[in-house]
Amino acid sequence: MTIGVFDGVHRGHQQLIARAVEHGRVLGLPVVLITFDPHPASVLRPGTHPARLTSLTRRAELVAELGVDAFWVLPFTAELARVAPDEFVHELLVDRLHAAMVVVGRNFTYGYRAAGDVGELERLGQRFGFAAEGVDLVTEASAPAGSTVTFSSTYIRACISAGDVRAAAEALGRPHRLEGVVVRGDQRGRELGYPTANVDCGEHAAIPADGVYACWFHHGGRVYAAATSVGTNPTFSGRQRTVEAFVLDTHEDLYGARVAVDFVERVRGMERFDSIEELITTMDGDVARTREVLGV
Repeated sequence: MTIGVFDGVHRGHQQLIARAVEHGRVLGLPVVLITFDPHPASVLRPGTHPARLTSLTRRAELVAELGVDAFWVLPFTAELARVAPDEFVHELLVDRLHAAMVVVGRNFTYGYRAAGDVGELERLGQRFGFAAEGVDLVTEASAPAGSTVTFSSTYIRACISAGDVRAAAEALGRPHRLEGVVVRGDQRGRELGYPTANVDCGEHAAIPADGVYACWFHHGGRVYAAATSVGTNPTFSGRQRTVEAFVLDTHEDLYGARVAVDFVERVRGMERFDSIEELITTMDGDVARTREVLGV
């Protein structure tokens, strides 16, 4: 088994899961992934919640593709946060799951006040009859020359918040995805000749910085190119932040549909225009640039 939040199922997570799957196949045992909901930070520091990179459903899909047999969501509560490391291991991993091998990240901590670490897990494994292994974090060289980046959910959130969706995709191993339902907006795009799908991504979703992005838009098993605007529509003095996708080469009615948007590249930042004509000209360029980036 392996344990963690696994938000994003990024390249570091993928390496960790691959190691657990490798052990499972050698031992002839199912591979169980334990994750937590809500995010532990929201319980340990009430009033805060890290931006969510992946929904639980998406997480389950991704880890299943990597070979995980069972996806177990453990409710993270204040009571669980107070459980001592040895109790956590004995009651959960030993008594309930009969663990044979536990694979975690090298920086993994658990139990009351994060008192348990990989070394403690190894010692408890010797006591209770299971093996434990800590896997190194994934790092990669980046600019400036000589520096390295450690791929983590925190790093990816920072990339997305800055609008650097290419760097986020490099760490994730795929484009960052937002999922949600298409809802009715102000319908200004329709009046301008650019009808958009206004995607309600729900609470705490990791939404990129304001701007226009070249994206892949998923609906009903089909994939379309889309020029997606994120922001408050400053030209029209908007206040509410929205995610609006102009889906290319389709006139399908998307209201009420559940969709996904994969962010490939930022085309430009958000701007305020002095005239509708200037806005439309710029939107024409956004679509052309989106086609160029996505090769459609």
